[in-house]
Formats: sequence, C-alpha cells, structure tokens
Amino acid sequence: MRATPGQAQDLQSGTTVQDVPNLGFPLGACLNLLYGLAIFSSAFLLFQVQPLIAKIILPRFGGAAAVWIVCLLFFQVVLLLGYFYAHLLTRNFRLQTQGQIHAALLATSLLTLPILPRSFSKPAVAPDPVFQILALLGFTVGLPYFLLSSTSPLLQAWYSKSRAGARPYRFYALSNFGSMLALVSYPVLIEPPFSSSQQGHGWSVAYAAVGVLCIAIALLARGRSLTGQPVQTPAQVVPLPDWRTQGLWVTLAACGSALLLAITNHITQNVAAVPLLWVIPLSLYLLSFILCFDRIAWYRRDAFLRLLGVAIGGMTYALAPSFAGLPVKVLLPLYCAGLFICCMFCHGELARLKPDSAHVTTFYLACSLGGAMGAAFVGLLAPHVFSGYYELQTAMGACAILVLVVNYRDPNSQFYKAQWQPAWLVLVGLVVVVVASLFVSVREQAAGSRLLTRNFYGVLRVADETQNIASAPGRAPQLSEVNVPYRILMNGTIQHGLQFLTSELRHQPTSYYGPDSGIGVAIRSSQAHGPLRVGVIGLGAGTLAAYGSPGDRYTFYELNPMVIRVADQWFSFLRDSGAKVDIVPGDARLSLERQPPQRFDVLAIDAFSGDSIPVHLLTREAFELYFRQLKPDGILAVHVSNQYLNLQPVVAAAAASLEKEAVLVSNEDDHPKGIYAAAWILLGNPESLEGQPKIEEAGRLLRPARYQALWTDDRSELFRLLK
Repeated sequence: MRATPGQAQDLQSGTTVQDVPNLGFPLGACLNLLYGLAIFSSAFLLFQVQPLIAKIILPRFGGAAAVWIVCLLFFQVVLLLGYFYAHLLTRNFRLQTQGQIHAALLATSLLTLPILPRSFSKPAVAPDPVFQILALLGFTVGLPYFLLSSTSPLLQAWYSKSRAGARPYRFYALSNFGSMLALVSYPVLIEPPFSSSQQGHGWSVAYAAVGVLCIAIALLARGRSLTGQPVQTPAQVVPLPDWRTQGLWVTLAACGSALLLAITNHITQNVAAVPLLWVIPLSLYLLSFILCFDRIAWYRRDAFLRLLGVAIGGMTYALAPSFAGLPVKVLLPLYCAGLFICCMFCHGELARLKPDSAHVTTFYLACSLGGAMGAAFVGLLAPHVFSGYYELQTAMGACAILVLVVNYRDPNSQFYKAQWQPAWLVLVGLVVVVVASLFVSVREQAAGSRLLTRNFYGVLRVADETQNIASAPGRAPQLSEVNVPYRILMNGTIQHGLQFLTSELRHQPTSYYGPDSGIGVAIRSSQAHGPLRVGVIGLGAGTLAAYGSPGDRYTFYELNPMVIRVADQWFSFLRDSGAKVDIVPGDARLSLERQPPQRFDVLAIDAFSGDSIPVHLLTREAFELYFRQLKPDGILAVHVSNQYLNLQPVVAAAAASLEKEAVLVSNEDDHPKGIYAAAWILLGNPESLEGQPKIEEAGRLLRPARYQALWTDDRSELFRLLK
C-alpha cells in the first residue's frame, strides 16, 4: 500500500502514520513531553514507595527479612490489577469516557493520603503473617499504587490512539528508567536526611502533583489526534498474536519475576544479609527491561544465549552444598550477573514478541500476569511446598527450558536450524544439569540433617556432628573421648545454637553465650545478688537457660513459632535448666509493651537472624521500653556481632541519649569448647555498673562516636553503618 502525500507508512504494523511536520513541532513536542513526564513520574513514585512503605511496616511484623518478599508479591499483584484495569478501560469505553473515569478515581485516591499506616493498624504477629502484610499494604497504599500501576499502559494506549501508527514502547523503557532511578536514589538521597513520616508526607504530596497532571491528561483525551483531527483508523488491522505467543508473554515474564525474587531471597538469607541489598537485584531486573524495550539491538540473542549457559552453570555450581564455602565477594557478583543475564534473555525475547501498538494493553496485562505468577510462586507457594530454598534451582530450570521452547519455535534461530547438532545438545544438557542439581541439593541437605523445615521466617536445619576436644584447655580429666558429638541449629547459613550431647558437657553454654561473653559476664556478675529474673529476646536453641539456677526465672521472647518447637524437641537446654523457664511467642517489643514491668535483673537482646537487623529493636523508643522492664540496677545486654554493620555507634548513641553507661565486652573463638567470637554491649545506670569487678575486667567503657547514629522509630539509617 502506498502512503498518500503528508503521510508515512509504518512498515511493521502496516498502519498509516502522520508525518512529524504535519503535527507541528511545538504541539507534538509538548504533548510528547507531557506524556513522558507523567509516565516517568508515576514510575518513579511507584518504586520509591516500595522501600519506603516496606521500611515503615517492617517493625510491625518482627523485622523478618521475608516481609520484603511479601511486599514484592503485593506490588506485583497490584501491578497486574492496574494493568487489567487499563486493559478493560481502553477496550470497553470511548476515549472521552476513559479519561473521565480515570480522573474520578485519581481524585478519589487523593482522599486516602497520606500513605502512613494508622496507629490502629498495628497487628499482633501471626505464625504466618502473609495475609496480614497484604491487608495492611492494601489499606495503606493500595489505591494510589493501583492507579500509578495503570498510568504507563493507559497513557501509552492514549498516546497511540492520538497519533495513528504510533509505537509507544519506548515509553515503557522510560518508565523502567524512572523506576530504577527511584530505587537507587532511596538509600542515598531520601533515607538519610528524612524521617519515615517526612518521607511518607513528601511522597503523598508528589503523588498528588502527579495525580493532577494525569487528571489533566485524562480530561484532554477527547478522541482527537495530535493534529486536532479525529483519530484515523489503521489502514490494516493487525490481528492479536496467537495463544502460543501470548502464553510465552506470560511465561517469560513469570520466569524473570521468579528469578528476581528467588535470587533476592537466596542472597539475603544465605549469602549476605546486608540491609537494602535487595535494591541491587531489583535495579538489574529493571535495567534489563530498559535496555530491551529501548531498542532491540541491546539484546543479541546468540551472544546472550552463550552467556546464559555460563551464568546458569555458574549459579548451579555455587548452589551445590559442597561449594557453599565460596566467599561473598565471589557469590554476590555471580548471582547478580546471573540474574541480569537471565532477565536479559526473558525480557529480550518479550521485546521480540511485542505486538502492534493496538494491542499494547493486552501485552502489558500478560506481562504483569506473569510477574504476579512468578512472585506468587516464590512468596506464597515455595515456603509451603519446599523444605529448603529450592525455588532458585526451580526458576533456573524453567529459564533453561524456556531457552529450548523459544529456539525450537523460532525458524530464524541458529539453534532451530541446528536442531540436534552440538549447539542444540548444549541447551538440552543445560536443562538436564540444572534439574539434576535440584535433586542433588535436596538429597545432600536431607542426608546430613536430623530436621529440615521451613516457614515464613526462614529455613531451620538441625544436624549432628562431632567435635575434637582432645586438646581443649581446662577439659575435665575424666573425659577420654576424642570426638564428642554435638548438635547444631542453623537458620539458613547462620548457626543459632550448639549443644554437646554427652552428659558431662550438655549443660555448658556454648556458641555466642560462653562464660566470658558479654551476656555470660552480665549473668555471672548479677548472680551475686541472689535469684535472678532474666529476659531474653531471641530463643535460638535456648542456650542461655544453661545459666539458670534454682530460684531463677528466665523468660524468652521468640517471634518464630517453629524455633520454639525445635528448641523444645531437639535441644535440652530448656528442660535441663534449674530455673523456671517461660516462653512468650510473638514479636518481643509488642509483647513487652503489653506486659507490666517485669523487673528483670538482666535483659538480653539477641533477636538478629544472621546479619539481618530488626531495626525496631534498636531504636531509642525500644531502649526506653527495655529499661522500663529492668530493675533500677538491672543490666541490658545487646549482642552487636555483625559481619556487615557496625552497630556500636547505634547502641552507644542510645545509651548517651538515656544517660546510661555502655561497656563493650568481646571474647575470642574457642572452638574446642564450642565458643564463638562475640561482641556484646552492656548498658545500665552508671552506679549499677561501677564497682562490678567482673564487668570492669571483661570490658571497656564505650563512648558515643563522633557520628551520632541514634535510631528512632521514625528515623534510622543503615547505609552509613556498613563496614
């Protein structure tokens, strides 16, 4: 078909496109800028609110790292609903009516601002709080997030209708760029200078401004083209791709989303629980979208298929239990690079399969459906069907199978032409290796474990091993064993307890709680004053109960109900203790707020899952609560051992703000006795710590650092504390 004068023909869609000169440069440029600004701003706010709202609700659910995975699930599901709304709106209503409906919803959403959770929405933590988290997010940010999610596909649909033959997919790259910019700017530019309430109010103001801009665009949508003339009907209607192609849209998007959440879960739970580490995988995920939808030239299939084989092979190697000792500086780049390469494949193939702009909302709906399915697999299904972190191997296997499917059905693929030649056999072999590694990983972990179980809060593993104590100094002379059996409790890759199994050694405190540790010194120093009342936030294997004597009372506060069952059934510290032992399930801070003053002699804070920090347990308000639960001369012991964060300034600043004295007590490893190096800070009134020789000999006085790292419920910063 030949284009008429003043028109050009879109060779891909077969539609007739107005030449740019006919649009008039100022009008076309201004409207392009208006649409681009609205799409970029909405995407920026869409991803800026994710770390903001997750940080605000995290303390309400015990600070568990899995809260972020559930937040991602919520964001993916609401994104799907937003895309579905845009699809229905553009398919069932005239353009003018679409604008009126969307403008009305935007105006209504302004009534829900600000997005800060209300005080009455502070729930009691459930054993599996997934639906509590989803409900809280829905009431807090649901409607604004829903409308922001619909902005990009809706405005792109309006844009394509306002300009015959327009191809709006580069707006998709622009929206993902705005999303990535929001993520990387949050921990550097937003979190440090502003409190959580200031961030929430600032975001709400920005949302209102973007909402007004979108309302203006919606009300301007009158079924007219950029030239002011009625929208032209395409010269040739391009049919919707078949169901196989649509299935690939969903599957490719689901694979990318599942890989994102699975790798984020793996590196934050098992590699390095560095706060805000999830920003890096999510940024790489968005970067792959930006590159692939900016121009297809960024994705060269042949090159990325070869890189994909290396990436999946490398991650499969690193996941094998036999190679779990690889250093963090190797594992983190390996998994992040692997995620980027896999997402480039998934999103590059999506970009290759994108339809004509007439079907843009259908395409985005399929992509968002896939994203929600991938998130649901990792966030909802995997914790209930897997006993360990096996979703990553499953997602990698799905990615490898997708390579076969995509290349098998594409006649232009070199691998398609090769059929059963070496290139094709390599792809088949890759699938076999990944699937086999999943079965090997399951078998090896099960073979070396007495118990392997999983719930919302993580994976617990109980295993029996032997310890050579022949050269242990101070060993009782009647012991003649060379290899003494002991039992360990692992949470992911972090050890949470150790108990020797012989009758002579089973009562001694081990791991981070030895007699020379800070908590050991605090308890032994307080025992001189008679029977003790001790509180412990974080149960683990129940090791601290080993210090209990008749007349003492030990109260443990534990968030994870599975830890309580494991400590009771697989370790004997609680049963063997001479003290009366009580266990209070649920978040410790919420429990202490509900209880009357307990008048503890010693209160130990040791609720950190590996190196993941429940910030709400280290704020000034939390320390005020702890001291209300202590006797006037009581001791607060805070475990600050951490591989990635220097927590000493936080505790020292809290002590100074409350006019308390802080003493740092550190001990070295003593592996033959099952003792690990640990750092504890003991806090109390100056008069209660002075004159206690055990504390004075074991530690040194801690002064507030030049950088005052005082955390409050409304303001906390992790970035500057990274080692």
